[in-house]
Amino acid sequence: MQKSDPGRSEQRLDHFAKVVRDAGVKVTHQRLEIFRELATTEQHPTAEAVFRAVQRRVPTVSLDTVYRTLWMLRDLGLVATLGTKGEGVRFDVNIDRHHHYVCMRCGLVRDFESRTLDGLRLPESVKALGSVVEAQVEVRGLCAECTPKMKTAKSSTKPAVTPQRTQRKKTS
Repeated sequence: MQKSDPGRSEQRLDHFAKVVRDAGVKVTHQRLEIFRELATTEQHPTAEAVFRAVQRRVPTVSLDTVYRTLWMLRDLGLVATLGTKGEGVRFDVNIDRHHHYVCMRCGLVRDFESRTLDGLRLPESVKALGSVVEAQVEVRGLCAECTPKMKTAKSSTKPAVTPQRTQRKKTS
């Protein structure tokens, strides 16, 4: 996973531990390692990705512990979730107002900020569906790493010789 600024990571880690303690939840070694994994990444990992990363350091951690900890962090307002359960929920430690870029090929998710997008007004048709707690814009495309791969893949699938059209003779 791509790591974030070490100073910011330590601040996040300290903040996680404080909020969890203030909520009356014990900060165990396993929870601390889950916090650490989230605090040190700029990616938006799934629970399974967090589990695999933490398991390297703490072989006794269970996937259930990771899931319960991530959802607890979400309930405490320390992480946000992206996606739906069908697509695989991702966890985002950046709880400041921002938007997301998603690569449609490799699944990379990156944050970006835009005052223009922050100022978009929701149409009445959305408001008629129910209350809106927050709105984020998600843009999809091919990341800088996947774009050249797609161009290469497309050119390698083209036939070496363009097939000639055959003309049909008209019969009377």
